[in-house]
Amino acid sequence: MSYQCDILIVDDEPIVGERLKAFIKKDGHRSETFVDPSAALKRLEEKDFDIVISDIRMGEIDGIQVMQKVFQKSRRTKVIMITGYATLELARESLTKGAFDFIAKPFKLKEIRRTIEKAVESLEKSEPRKTGEAVVG
Repeated sequence: MSYQCDILIVDDEPIVGERLKAFIKKDGHRSETFVDPSAALKRLEEKDFDIVISDIRMGEIDGIQVMQKVFQKSRRTKVIMITGYATLELARESLTKGAFDFIAKPFKLKEIRRTIEKAVESLEKSEPRKTGEAVVG
């Protein structure tokens, strides 16, 4: 894969983030992992990411709020939602609010890889990232 992505991972379960970070690195992408969604939101203010993988249920700040913050800065970023509480309603809400995809835990790493590859294909077809440029909308 020629397109190297910057991927932000937000999950309050440390093992999920660690597992994904190692896996993503093997595929040639760069990633940053956060167990605290507040810290992830601060990082999103500082840096543009191509893909954000976020758990939905995480205490005070949930994945939907993370996704909304991502889209305030960039509509180009692909957001992949993951959750251990998969319901049709939750999936529908995530997707109607702009999530690229929705994956139920426990997931297979192959499933995450396929979703990241689809997101990369979509990014390659879109306009190039403009560093520091905020998208209003």
